[in-house]
Amino acid sequence: MITEQGRVLELLLSGKFICQTLDEDAHRYLQSSENRLLVEQQLTLLNRQLSSAAEGEVYFASYIQIADDERKVLTSQFQEVSSHLIPLVEWLLLVQEAMASDMPLTQGILLRLNELQTTVEDTPAFAEQLAKISRYALFGSKANDVDAQLKLIFKRLVELGYLVKPNADKQIYKATGKIDYLFDVIKFIDETENLSLAARAEDAMSQTSLV
Repeated sequence: MITEQGRVLELLLSGKFICQTLDEDAHRYLQSSENRLLVEQQLTLLNRQLSSAAEGEVYFASYIQIADDERKVLTSQFQEVSSHLIPLVEWLLLVQEAMASDMPLTQGILLRLNELQTTVEDTPAFAEQLAKISRYALFGSKANDVDAQLKLIFKRLVELGYLVKPNADKQIYKATGKIDYLFDVIKFIDETENLSLAARAEDAMSQTSLV
């Protein structure tokens, strides 16, 4: 039978993000400095280290030394993340506006698909924004109705680890720590590359609502 340390190591080495929402037991295990040290000792043997984001709320494994093989993996991962950023940021902005919230979506917040659907259907500008977002390659929706667009987006976000669905019988989803990690990535890219991703997404959404 695998130990909790072994299970956590498997999650990290498989590229998973560990937060309280995705795996409460694994997250609790890593909250202990003694356990983190044990995990880090094992990861070091494989050229990995334990990294964190969102002020320690999200853990993941990263490379210690980067040679050609590691650089190829990181380049591929960065390209994938980069291609997802604009549609994800536009989606997060839409959710924030539709929820009439002053705060962005963060770990632990519940999203009720039916409530969001009602708000979007009652607001033409939101419906236009959703249609645009759903057609990005990340989601690839060809549907014309809000219900199908939302269900596909939520399904894809669960697959990517940004949302979880605690009860399979209910259309209620919970944001994971990977969303907080995404905000850290956006901040880092904006600061180092001067891309202003959030501002670009806001501009894109404003243009859509004015069409």
